[in-house]
Amino acid sequence: MSGEDSIFLGASRHNDDSYQQAERLLLKYANRHGLITGATGTGKTVSLQILAEGFSNAGVPVFCADIKGDLSGIAVKGEEKEVLTKRAETIKLDPYEFRETPVIFWDLFGEKGHPIRATISEMGPLLLSRLMNLSDAQEGVMNIAFRIADEEGLLLLDLKDLQALLAHIAERAGEIGVRYGNVSKQSVGAIQRSLLVLEQQGGEHFFGEPALEIADLMRTTRDGRGYVSVLAADKLMMNPRLYATFLLWLLSELFEELPEVGDPDKPRLVFFFDEAHLLFDEAPRALVERVEQVVRLIRSKGVGVYFVTQNPLDVPDSVLAQLGNRVQHALRAYTPREQKAVKTAADTFRPNPDFDCFEAITKLGVGEALVSTLEAKAVPSVVQRTLIRPPSSRMGTISDAERRAVTGQGPVAAQYDKELDRESAFEMLQKRAAEKATEAEEQPSKETAEAEGSGWSLPGFGGGRSSGSKSSYRRQSVTEAAVKSIVRSVGTTLGREIIRGVLGSLRRR
Repeated sequence: MSGEDSIFLGASRHNDDSYQQAERLLLKYANRHGLITGATGTGKTVSLQILAEGFSNAGVPVFCADIKGDLSGIAVKGEEKEVLTKRAETIKLDPYEFRETPVIFWDLFGEKGHPIRATISEMGPLLLSRLMNLSDAQEGVMNIAFRIADEEGLLLLDLKDLQALLAHIAERAGEIGVRYGNVSKQSVGAIQRSLLVLEQQGGEHFFGEPALEIADLMRTTRDGRGYVSVLAADKLMMNPRLYATFLLWLLSELFEELPEVGDPDKPRLVFFFDEAHLLFDEAPRALVERVEQVVRLIRSKGVGVYFVTQNPLDVPDSVLAQLGNRVQHALRAYTPREQKAVKTAADTFRPNPDFDCFEAITKLGVGEALVSTLEAKAVPSVVQRTLIRPPSSRMGTISDAERRAVTGQGPVAAQYDKELDRESAFEMLQKRAAEKATEAEEQPSKETAEAEGSGWSLPGFGGGRSSGSKSSYRRQSVTEAAVKSIVRSVGTTLGREIIRGVLGSLRRR
C-alpha cells in the first residue's frame, strides 16, 4: 500500500509496546465518511489537522471549521520541536518534513477571512425556520412567503427582502388566506421579531451577495494540492444555531450541485463537521432524517463527511452506522452516561483479540487513538491502538499578520470582499408602492379637471372650503388604499416555481 493512495495516520502499538505497523486511511474509501471523537484535550484537533494535510497532499480539497483558532496553524510551516521529532522517530515516520498547507480563510463576519454569504432563497424556508426556532404555524407562514415570492418574481437575497415580503403578505392576509391558508398578523409579527434578533446576531453579514460558489471550496494549487478552506468559527460559536444551520446549508448545497461520480479513486471534497452535536441538538425528527439521507447519498457525489465531537452518543445511530472510518481518542468513564458513551464507542469497532476496547478507550494517552478504517471491499479493519503522527504544519494559532498575509495571497482575494446590493424584493416592492402612490395622486386631479371642463363641480359638505377639504380627503384615502393594495398590481405570475432541494434550500440558477 503506497502513500499515493492512502493517508498515513500513525503506527499501531503491539503487546511489546513497539510501533511497527503503519495505519492508513485508503483514499478510495475516504468518501465513506468518518468520525473523530474524544474528550477535550486528547488530540482530536491534531487528528483533524493531519487528515486535512493528508487529503490536501493527495489533491483533495477540504472544508473545516476552526472552533478555537488552533487549527489556523495549518497554513504555515511547522517548527521543529523535540516532542514532535521523537514522535516521528517512534512511529518510523521518515522523512518527517515541515511544510505549510495551502489554505483559504473564511469568516461569516468577514473579520478573519473572506466573507461567506448565501441568499435567503438559497437557505430556503425549512432551514430559516430551524435557524429562528419557529413554531409550526410560523413555519407555515414562511413557506407561504417563499411561494408568493416564486409566483411574483420577487428575489429574496438579504434580510430586508424577507422583511419587506412578510410585511407585504400581512397586508394581503385575507386574499392569501383563501389560497394557501390562514396568515395571521401575529405569526408575521413573531417572524419579524425573530429576524430582528437574527440580524443583531450577525445574520445581516451572512445573507446577501456575492453568494458563495461551491467551486471555490474545491480549488487546487498549481502543483496539484487541494486547498483547505478554514472557517473561523470562534465568534460564530456564540450563536451555535447559526453555526449548525450554516454548515447544514453548505452540506445540502454540495449535495444539490455536485454531479454523481460513483466511487472515485479519491474524494472530490472532504467536509469536517466540528462540534457535530450542535447539528442534532433539539432537531426535529424530520430534519434528522434529512441529514441521514444527505449523508447516505452524498457519498456518490464524491464527498466525504467527517463528524468531530466529544461523545459518539452525540451522533444519532442512523447516522453513526454510515461512518466507516473511525478515530477514537480517550474518553472518561466516571458517570453512567460516560460509561454508556465508552461502551457505544467500543461496540462500533471490529474487535481486536489483543486488548479490550472498553478498557483501552479509558486509558489512551494524549495523541493516542483507537483507529479503524475501511480496507479492501470496504470492510472495517480490526481496531488498533495507534500513536497518531505529528503534523507537518504548525500546531496552534497563527498571528493576525500571518493570517492577513495568507488571506491576501489567496485565489479568491478580490471575489467576495466587496458586498453587492442589486435590485431585489425590497427595492421592487418600494418601487411599485411609489408608482401606485403617484397614480393615486394624479387620478383626483384628472377627475377634477374633467368636472370643471364640463361645468360640474365636486359636491362638498357646504361651501367652497368644504369642497376643497373633501378633495384633499379623497386624495388621501385613495393613496392609502393604493399603498395597502400594492400587490394587486404585481405583474403577471411567472408560473415557474424554483425547485428546492433537500433541506429546503433553493438551487442556484
